[in-house]
Amino acid sequence: MADSLPSLAFLGAGSMGGAILRGVVASGIPVDGGIVATNRTAEKAATLEGIDGVTAIALEDNPGGNTDAAASARIVLVGVKPAMVPNLLREIAPALREDAIVVSLAAGVTLATFAAGLGDGVRVIRSMPNTPSTVGKGVTGLAAGGAATAEDLALVRQLFELVGAVVEVPEEKIDALSTISGSGPAYVFLLIEELTKAAIGKGFDEADARLMAEQTFIGATALLAASGENPTELRRQVTSPKGTTERAVAVLQDANLDEVFAAATDAALKRAQEMAAGE
Repeated sequence: MADSLPSLAFLGAGSMGGAILRGVVASGIPVDGGIVATNRTAEKAATLEGIDGVTAIALEDNPGGNTDAAASARIVLVGVKPAMVPNLLREIAPALREDAIVVSLAAGVTLATFAAGLGDGVRVIRSMPNTPSTVGKGVTGLAAGGAATAEDLALVRQLFELVGAVVEVPEEKIDALSTISGSGPAYVFLLIEELTKAAIGKGFDEADARLMAEQTFIGATALLAASGENPTELRRQVTSPKGTTERAVAVLQDANLDEVFAAATDAALKRAQEMAAGE
């Protein structure tokens, strides 16, 4: 692993781009040439101005800011809304360095769209981070375009590993990955909601119900991470023969959770395909 990162530009440093930027800064890894970040408003740019080593540009004050930022960086992260990507690519294409690596943070925007806007020879890597990246516990899928080298991918992988784990996939698997790790936090939050309701139904007040449900999930995942065991083995350890947990788990298994999760992720994948087709 390299002991520093090359110069970075975040075009549209919103919640996800901002999280990755903060992860880089928090890691303490040196960034050769510094970090430039753009936002539409001076108000949003101001939230980044105090961060050491970051130059924040407000596009309302500097309309050419995206081009300036792109020209300054080896790794250019595109974090604007998906609908804005094609225009942005046309804007920055003439300014990109010859050795630039362009990283997409835009959900649903294909490598083909990037190639159309930048040219086939530009090195592009498509990423699919998830929201726990904002607390350094993310999962990011990476898919490399045809012009990107193994070294380019390794460099971008190092960048995203500063905010969590990384899975490298071919582009055709990015949408499927998004149904697991991208949407997955919502499934976990839904389970916590339902367990909280069950606690309230048993007579606990909302504060105690939330504490029990939320801290149980937080603690269980921390135990999973610390133990090195797989979840099946940890479940067995909690499930005493002929005990209370065994009865509860039997009810959950009888509800065909395997089929429910397969159907849910299939539905998400179908919607991703519809969105890619413009529906």
